Amino acid sequence: MCNTLASLGKLKKPCPKVHERVMEKRQALNFLPVLAVASFLVKISGSSSFRPVLTGPDLAFSGPRVVFRCVASNVSPPVIYELIKDGRVRIGRNRDFQGGQVASFPIKVTAASEGSYHCRATAGGTREISNSIKLRVVTPPSYTRVTSEPFPPVAYEGSRMALSCDAEMGSNLSYSWFFNRKEITSSTSLPFHFVENKLLVERVTPEYAGNYSCSAWSSVNGIKRISSSTEVQVTIKVKLKLFLLPPAPVYVSKPEISFSVHKEGTSYHGNVTCWSTRGSPPVNLYLLLDGKEVNSVTAAQTLAAWFLVVVVPELDMGEARCRVKTENQDLTSEPVNLEVAPVGGNVKVEVEYLYTADSKLTTARLSCHVSRGTFPYISWLFNDSVLPSESHPDSHTQPILPHIAFADRRQSLILTKLSPEESGYYRCRARDSYDDSGPWVESAAELVQVTVNSMSQAASSTETPPSQSFCMNITEAVTIAFCCFVLLMLAVGSACVYKMFENNQAHTNSVPANSDALQSELTPQSGGNMADTTATDCDVQNQITEVTV
Repeated sequence: MCNTLASLGKLKKPCPKVHERVMEKRQALNFLPVLAVASFLVKISGSSSFRPVLTGPDLAFSGPRVVFRCVASNVSPPVIYELIKDGRVRIGRNRDFQGGQVASFPIKVTAASEGSYHCRATAGGTREISNSIKLRVVTPPSYTRVTSEPFPPVAYEGSRMALSCDAEMGSNLSYSWFFNRKEITSSTSLPFHFVENKLLVERVTPEYAGNYSCSAWSSVNGIKRISSSTEVQVTIKVKLKLFLLPPAPVYVSKPEISFSVHKEGTSYHGNVTCWSTRGSPPVNLYLLLDGKEVNSVTAAQTLAAWFLVVVVPELDMGEARCRVKTENQDLTSEPVNLEVAPVGGNVKVEVEYLYTADSKLTTARLSCHVSRGTFPYISWLFNDSVLPSESHPDSHTQPILPHIAFADRRQSLILTKLSPEESGYYRCRARDSYDDSGPWVESAAELVQVTVNSMSQAASSTETPPSQSFCMNITEAVTIAFCCFVLLMLAVGSACVYKMFENNQAHTNSVPANSDALQSELTPQSGGNMADTTATDCDVQNQITEVTV
C-alpha cells in the first residue's frame, strides 16, 4: 500500500524501506567505477608484478659445496630462474613449469667464488631481480707458528715481550693463546694484553717463563677450522744488581736484506727482513724504497726487523734497501729488487758424473735449471714417480731411492752411490713456492744409465793401456839385447886376448934360445899363422855373435 501511494505521489514522505533501497542502489552505482579500477589493478599486479627471493650463505669455507635457492610466489608458470654473479656472470639456470617451485643452484666454493649474487626470474615476458647476497670465502688457517720479540725468546726481567701467532694461510681468523698448555683468559693470574694476533707483556717477571703456544681458527656457521702451533719456551733472566762498568758498545756490521712472498687468498704479501750479524743494541732500522724512507723500527733487544710490503706479480715494485743507524754509525745494505717473476719458460735437467782421484766413478749430480722465476719450488721425479721431500718422506706411497740427497734448495739431486738400482729417467718440475695451487712447469726426462760394465770400466781405467805396455815391452827388449851384446863382445875380446897370450907362450917354449936365425925366420911365419889363427877364431866368434844377436 505504501509503495502504491508512493508511486502515485500521494505521500509526502517516501516509505522507509523504499528509501533505503533507493539509497543502496545509488551507492552501488557510485562504487562501480572504483571496483572496476581495483579489479584491473589486481589483474595487472597478479600477472606482471612479482619479486623473487634469493637465499644462501654469506660465509663459506673454500672446498665444499654451498646451495643458493631462488623462488618467486604468485606468478604463473613457466618461470625461468638464473643465478647471476657480480651482475654479469651467469652461474646457472633452472625452469619451473608448475609454479611456486624452488630453484636450487649448488656451487663448489673456491677463491674465485667470492662476490655478490642475485637471482633473475622471467615469467610471461616480465623479468624481475631478487635481493643480493654477498658471499665471502673463508680460507682455513695452516702452518701456524709462534714468533717472539726478542728472538730467541730470552727476555730480561722488566723488559717488554711480544709473541705473534702467524699463519701462512687463512682468512677471517681468530686466535687463542696457551701458557703451559692452559688457555689464557681474563681469569688468568698473569696480566696479558691481546692486540690482533699478538700477546704482549710490558714488563716481564720470572713468573712469565714457560711454554707458549697458539691456535688460529676460522668459524663458518658454527664449524671451526683450527691450526695449532708448536710450543715455544720463553726464558726470563734476572738482572744482577751489581755496580759494574757497562761493556763497551760493539759497532754494528753492515746490514743485510732478504725478501720473501706469501699468498693469502688472492692477495700477495711481501716480507722484507733487515738484520746485522753483530753489534750492540739499541739500533734504528729503516726500510728505504727507491731511496725514500717508508718505515722504521727501533730494536732495543735485537738487531733485526721485519717490514710488510705490497707485492704484485710481474710488476716491479721498486728497489729496497735496509739502513741501520746508531749514535756513531749510519750504514746501508745492498739493494734488492721487489719484483716477483712467476715460474715459467724452459726447465731442463743436466747430468754430471763425478770421479775420484783414481778415475773411479762414484757420484752423479743432476741439476734443474729454470729459465724464469724468482721463488721456484723444485720437485724431482724418478720414472714418473715423485721423489720424497727432505722433510716429509712417505715410504708407503712413494718409491725412495736408498742413496739420494738434495742441495741448493732442491735444485740439485745427488746420487751418492751408483748402482743399477738408480738407473732410470729423471725429471724435475717447478712452481711458485708461495702458491701451493700454482701450475707446474716440467722438464724433459734424462736417462741415467748405471751398469756393472760401466763401473768395472771405470775401475779398470787405472790399469796400464795395451799400447803403453807394448811400447814398454819393446824398450825393455832393446835394452836387454844391447846389454847382452856388450857382455858377449867383452867375452869374445877376452877369449881372443887369452888365445894370443897362449900361442906366444907355446912358441917361446919350442924355439932354442941360441937359434936366432931360425927364430928370426920362424917368427914371421909363426906370427902370421898365429895372427891368421887368431883372426880366424875371432871371425868365427864374430859370426857366432852376429847369429846370436
